[in-house]
Amino acid sequence: MKFADKLLNASQKNKSWLCIGLDPDPELMPTVDVLQFNKAVIEATSDLVCAYKPNLAFYEALGTEGPTILEKTIKHVPDDIPVIGDAKRGDIGNTARAYARALFSVLGFDAATVNPYLGFDSIEPFITHQDKGVFILCRTSNKGAADFQDLTAGALPLYEVVARKAQEWNTYGNIGLVVGATCPEQLKRIRSICPAMPLLIPGIGTQGGDLASAVRYGVDAQGEKAIINVSRQILYASKEKDFAQTARSAAERIRNQINDHRNKAG
Repeated sequence: MKFADKLLNASQKNKSWLCIGLDPDPELMPTVDVLQFNKAVIEATSDLVCAYKPNLAFYEALGTEGPTILEKTIKHVPDDIPVIGDAKRGDIGNTARAYARALFSVLGFDAATVNPYLGFDSIEPFITHQDKGVFILCRTSNKGAADFQDLTAGALPLYEVVARKAQEWNTYGNIGLVVGATCPEQLKRIRSICPAMPLLIPGIGTQGGDLASAVRYGVDAQGEKAIINVSRQILYASKEKDFAQTARSAAERIRNQINDHRNKAG
């Protein structure tokens, strides 16, 4: 099944465009094994999400056991829920092919985030996996994003050039964009350029992004394809033994808020 179909099926089944970032930070977690923590969160929330998004950095930081924990975490996600590998890879063609193979064929992610700085040949090896999703960094949620992404390239800001290139490269219909909730006007502009493309929208909560604006400007004409990623608000809602149930309560609340805003946007 293609990523786009799997994503849409999951969102319709769970009535959700919430994506949970599985980013385990031992300093913020309750006193529990990382894999046990991930499994408990997945089991508590899998009927409330359209996707999960592990950030590879948090697993690499765990040392030699990190890759094993990541693989077991991915396998624990129900088969009908897509998993997005937040890797932000971007390198020359030969290296990019190895990255794509690692993320898609070895680890089994349904989609991955990529960095377009090196141009098309660094993205092409990912795109050619036609059943996989490829989310290109476009206008990110961090404070330093404007250092480069808002610079004018010709007559357009760089993030808009990236969005237009993504449209041009989307031969197989498997490209999406990463656009932060912290930049609503840019999000609105990007959605107008890419009306049918899925948008992965981080930055809600800790980074200060506004959920209402993210949904209003991020959804497509059908009120879909705005993947709202939330990590810390859900994962670390409690450091006690009830962490999984508390994570579920937080996820359900945010899912319902997203749907309320979708209804208003429609």
